[in-house]
Order: sequence, then C-alpha cells, then structure tokens
Amino acid sequence: MGVSHISNRSEEQSKWSRRGILAALGAVPAATLLTGCSGSADASEGTEQTASVQAAAKKATISVTPADGTTKAAFASPVEIAVTDGTLATVTVTGNDGSTLAGSFNDAKTKWTSSKNPYSGTKYTVTAKADGGTEQTSTFTTKSPGETFVGYFTPEADSTSGVGMPVSLNFTHAVSDKAAVQKAITVTAEPAVEIVGHWFSDTRLDFRPETYWAAGTKITLSLRLKDVEGTDGVYGVQAKDVTFHIGREQISTVDLSSKEMVVRRGGETVATYPVSGGDSDHTTWSGIMVISERFKQTRMESSTVGLGDEYDISDVPHAQRLTTSGTFVHGNYWASTSVFGHQNTSHGCVGLHDAKGANNTSVDGYKFYDSSMLGDVVIVKNSGEKTVEASNGLNGWNLSWSDWKAGSAV
Repeated sequence: MGVSHISNRSEEQSKWSRRGILAALGAVPAATLLTGCSGSADASEGTEQTASVQAAAKKATISVTPADGTTKAAFASPVEIAVTDGTLATVTVTGNDGSTLAGSFNDAKTKWTSSKNPYSGTKYTVTAKADGGTEQTSTFTTKSPGETFVGYFTPEADSTSGVGMPVSLNFTHAVSDKAAVQKAITVTAEPAVEIVGHWFSDTRLDFRPETYWAAGTKITLSLRLKDVEGTDGVYGVQAKDVTFHIGREQISTVDLSSKEMVVRRGGETVATYPVSGGDSDHTTWSGIMVISERFKQTRMESSTVGLGDEYDISDVPHAQRLTTSGTFVHGNYWASTSVFGHQNTSHGCVGLHDAKGANNTSVDGYKFYDSSMLGDVVIVKNSGEKTVEASNGLNGWNLSWSDWKAGSAV
C-alpha cells in the first residue's frame, strides 16, 4: 500500500509538473509567438504606405514673382516661378504687346527664372504647370519708367550712303552708364567686318569699321535700349532693328596747294575740278571729312560761325556740309571764274564755280553735287590748317583704329 501511495503521488506530481510547464507555455500562445516578427513587418509597411499616400495627397503649390494682381511691378529684375511639393513642367510668360519672356529651370525643376527682365508698362500673363496636373495662371503689370531717353541715329532707316558714313547716335539725355547703353546697341554688316563703338561725349556714340565700308554693304543697327538705365532713374525706350545700305565708293581729294579736287569712284578718276579754299586768315580744315548734309540752295551767314557780318548769302548753291562748325563744299556764283584753280579766297569752305539759281547743269558746282551723296568722303590736304577734330562732324576716320577702339566702353 505504501508503495502504491507513493507511486500515485509521483504520477500526480509528474502530471502537475507537465501542466505547469504547459500552462507556462500556454501564457504565450504559439500563434502569438509565430506572429510576433510578422506583426512588426506589417506595421512598418503600413507606415511607409501611409506616408506615401499622404505625400501623394499633397498638392503642388506654385508661386509667381511678381505676385498675381501686382499693378506696379518692378521691371529691373527677372520673373520667377517656384513650386513646392512637386516639380515644374511648363512655364509661359506673355506680354500684352505680344512679346514672350524666355527662361530656364533649375536642376531640380522647382524654380524657373526669366532670362531677361520684363518690359516696363506691360501687362504679363503667367501660366505655370506642375507635374501631376497642378496649373496656375496669374497676371501682373510692370510700372512705367519715370524719365526716359532715346538715341537719334544717322543715317536714316533704309537709306543709301557713301562708304564713309558712320552709324552715329545722339542721345536725348547724358549717359553715365556707357557700358550698359553700348551693350544694348549692336551694329552688324554684310559682308561681315569688325565694328566698334566710340564715345565722343556723354550724349554721342558712333560706330565704324577700321577702314571705309565696302561698296554694297548692308548695315543693321539693333537697338535694345528699352528699360536700360542710362543714368540714375532714366531709362531707354527703343527696341527695334534698322537697316542702311552703302552705295558706290566715291572719295574726293582736295589739294589746296594745287587748288584742285580729284574725284575717284571705285578707284578710278571720274572728274577733276578747279577749286578755291580758305584764305590765309580763314584756312580750311585738313583731314578726312564726310558729307553729312546736302542742300540744293541754302543761306550762309557769317555771324553763325563767329565771323561777325562779313557775309550773308541767301542762295548758296549745291552746299554739302563737311563739319558741324560750318565747313562746306559748295557752289560759288559770286566769285570770278578766274579764282577757281588759282586762288584760295573763301572763309574756310571749298568752293566750285557755279551759277545763281542752282539749275545750270553745265557748271562744276552742279556736277559735283549731282555725283555726290551723304556719306561720301572728302579729303582736304595742304590747306595750312590742322586736322579737323574727329567729333567735328561725322569725321571719326581721323582717329587711328587703336585710338578709336580706346573710346569704346565695352
């Protein structure tokens, strides 16, 4: 019996021991243990999916500078379009004048910047699209400049001139930022040749090649002065292209020692005329001069050139201006024909025999005038006078090429 009792107790203890172990194991079910790691993986995946959904749910936001509705936007800085929570797909900026502003994206395509500033006094419409479908349209209007300037140019548009004609601009306001203004002006030629600008003053800028233009050259003046600040608070207004043409080559040389003018066209002598130049008290400028104005008849009055009341002739025939200061080559009907080719008797001009009324086609004054055009070169030598200042008329050819280029601001 004792043995049997002990045996039963041992079995019971053994059962409880197994139950205890099973109970202990049962406290953490196998299913829970098996799903422990997989449960962590599901939670991480869910978080990433939620973040992705939230990011996808964010809508790209586009901003434009100047802001939508601005009525007096600055025109001295570029237009900028930026996007957050996305990338830009396309941008167009169009002015009410029909112009468009080109621009470029940054590497991330989150920003677009116009390559040039907007024009003043212009209403712009901006249309920007982001990848994913977001689109925004806005408008702004730039303010008008306060004070402005223009450049009056020579020769006239679509005109034909002689080979000595420079492209000359006279500005209506003194220019302090010469580099900015000169960079906004280009002169090109066909056939191509190097052309350089030279500032004669704060208001005058001329362009020329190293030597005379080739006959038949086409010249294009491109003005991009609109909104260029020439001086503090003063802006240009011109934005256009102008073309000129060079005709045949005619170069006339006046020798006041022999009192003769030889006219050469295309390198060949076509005429020789006896002339009379300035006397010893009123010597004629020497040097290279360019015909800048032409008059079939004009009044010449000594008081306008600082010579008091020495003369006043109301109908000087066939007058062609060589300097701003008053030097002309012109017809002369009041002097004896014996003067021409023999004496220098004028007050500084170069005279040819002519007839009163400017209609006699047989006289030298008429013939030379009829054969000439604006921009033709007239060279005076042996006059007893120094070389004319390059700024006195369209006479920049009297400067060496190196001196000419030294007057450029760029």
